[in-house]
Amino acid sequence: MILDAAGRAAGQILSPAFRAVFFKTLGLTLLALVALWFALTQGFEWLALPFLQGFVPAMPDWASWVGLIAAILAGLVLALGLALLIAPVSALIAGLFLDDVAELVEKTDYPADPPGRALPPVQALWLSLKFFAIVVVGNLLALLLLLIPGVNLVAFFVVNGYLLGREFFEFAAMRFRPEAEAKALRRRHSGTVFLAGLVIAGFLAIPFVNLLTPLFAAAMMVHLHKSISIRHDTAQSRAR
Repeated sequence: MILDAAGRAAGQILSPAFRAVFFKTLGLTLLALVALWFALTQGFEWLALPFLQGFVPAMPDWASWVGLIAAILAGLVLALGLALLIAPVSALIAGLFLDDVAELVEKTDYPADPPGRALPPVQALWLSLKFFAIVVVGNLLALLLLLIPGVNLVAFFVVNGYLLGREFFEFAAMRFRPEAEAKALRRRHSGTVFLAGLVIAGFLAIPFVNLLTPLFAAAMMVHLHKSISIRHDTAQSRAR
């Protein structure tokens, strides 16, 4: 069920029907990253350079060498910071288009089923901010554990697997169910949702490909929710 949902989602992300959402997300992400780069460089020049210059002896040779080294270090730090921001920024922007992805999946693969309801704009924005926070927290936790061999990798997958699985499944479920019911369904199938979250975390760990993580996750969880709903509704019918 999980692998089938992941395979179908991966095949759909770059399909013609999804390209409009993909290019909108990619274009806005790149624009946001360029804006962040300029903001970071300007912030460094405004805050850090005057501070460094206060420690430079009044000797032209020393000043030029220190300035060069500082510029190189600043470039490396800014590049690293920007690299770490790629996934969170893409998560924030793509979160605004999750309903578009879900609607495309539902129309393409489940045309006979009733369509889901798009989340209200405020709730969609809040969900996007939550995705952003989840990606930031997950990656920061992994970075903090870098000095412990093996633990950082496990922490990255466990934290991101749980958080991403929970949030994306509830997003897909809330298109068809009240929030309380969506959360209850997720808790009832928590093991399956967590394993699906691990697949999303694996997608997130691939450089550049991780730009597509929110779109892939949304499509995957729509498929997974459909499969779980069929089993859940069948089990409830038998219980009656």
